Amino acid sequence: MSHRATRIRTALEAQFQPLRLEVVDDSHMHAGHAGARPEGETHYSVLLVCPSFTGMSRVNRSRAVHAALAAEFANGLHALALTLRAPEEVG
Repeated sequence: MSHRATRIRTALEAQFQPLRLEVVDDSHMHAGHAGARPEGETHYSVLLVCPSFTGMSRVNRSRAVHAALAAEFANGLHALALTLRAPEEVG
């Protein structure tokens, strides 16, 4: 796992106490695209399942994750593909 992926994981664990968390660096799939850098660590997929998402809209879940990762966006994180679920939404 890359350094940024570790920081993303740490920030999300601290903010949300997830039941499930997966962080995947997808940067290699975006080489040559907007925001991509040769060293990578710019594009990620996140799966986050946590109780605090119960009753929260998709938009508010996304806003909460983006707020938790504001420092990473300020330092080169370009894109997140988010799958954000409450425990009762996981099959």
